[in-house]
This record gives sequence, structure tokens and C-alpha cells, in this order.
Amino acid sequence: MDQELKREIILDNYSNPFHKETKEDGFAHANANNVSCIDNINIYVKIEDNKIVDAYFDGEACAISTASTSIMVKKIIGMTLEEANIFIDNFNNMIYEKEYDHELMGEALAFDEICKQESRKTCATLPYRGLAKIITDKPE
Repeated sequence: MDQELKREIILDNYSNPFHKETKEDGFAHANANNVSCIDNINIYVKIEDNKIVDAYFDGEACAISTASTSIMVKKIIGMTLEEANIFIDNFNNMIYEKEYDHELMGEALAFDEICKQESRKTCATLPYRGLAKIITDKPE
């Protein structure tokens, strides 16, 4: 993916974030924030039969966190919890320059060079920490 396309994906997901809204009850929730800046995002996920059937977010965050959350929310709807965990692991591996499956990433590949900006790693991974918490804390 070239640099211009990466910029377009990030700016589009920041300017027009997917499912940044408020919905009805029945969603598991986690807050993810960055103590060193303004990033404070609430992730909401509806889980039925071990599958993510809907997701959205709200809060205030920088362009990287907002775009990363928007891309994540788009990607996880329809995934099983196991698939979502694999996606989380792959995203984190990509950010921290470890081996990952490029085929699973989709638009999230726009962040594949964020590792060059140490301070932005937290911004990009913020929503993934929230999603991991929801999955880990999910009642059986």
C-alpha cells in the first residue's frame, strides 16, 4: 500500500468514522484512554453466540486513534471472538514490528509504518486494548 493511499484511509476514517455514535443497550463496554494525551475512547460490542454482531464507539481522540478505532470496528463486525483475538494479535504484531498475517489486516495496513513514530504506537493500539478487555471480561 503506497503512502498516499495510507494517508487517504487514515484521513477518511478520521473525518468520517464508521459507527462513531450512540446505540441501544445490550453492548459490552470498555474504556481505552491514553494518560499522556486527549485520547479517551469507549468501545461498545454486541456479542451473540460467541460472535460480534455489532460494534460502535464514542469519545474524543486524535486522528490516529479515531481512524484506528473506525477501521477496527468495521473489521470486527461479523467475527467470532477467536477471529477478533487473532486480528488483535496481528495488529499488535504489525505495530511492534513482529511477524503478522498481511492478508488479515485490510485497511489496518495503513498503520504498518506507525512503528517509525514511537509515540503513535499507543494511539494506534488504543482501541485494540479496549476490545481485548471486552473479550477477556466477557461473561460465559
